[in-house]
Amino acid sequence: MLTLALLATALLFGGMVLFSFGFAAFLLNALPPEVARRTIRHAFPHFYLFVIGTASSAAALLWPADPLGAGLIALIAVTTVPARQILMPAINRATDTGSKVRFKQLHGISVMVTLVHIGAAAYVLVRFAGGIPA
Repeated sequence: MLTLALLATALLFGGMVLFSFGFAAFLLNALPPEVARRTIRHAFPHFYLFVIGTASSAAALLWPADPLGAGLIALIAVTTVPARQILMPAINRATDTGSKVRFKQLHGISVMVTLVHIGAAAYVLVRFAGGIPA
């Protein structure tokens, strides 16, 4: 069970890093701006579902061995729900209405949430590497 927890946590961490720093950056550099923005807009709901599902699974698998780590990963899942259901639509509305200041504010919040999520998943992985404290 611990091996599955490790793999699920690593998948969560790797998926978030790849999407945030690889996929999105690649699209913005490889495609015309309007096409890239549309593609990213369509990809984000799926990304958030990936984070919610993977984090929930990892937390459940991790719980017996590391309640603290499981709690942090569960917190990622829980806080991704409002990011997907509230923050993402607000960012899209700001874009659609041409509100650049509002977009920058909301996008900044979104980036910070994602960075905190990545940091929390990394922390849990480091706990694995050091041997999970009892």
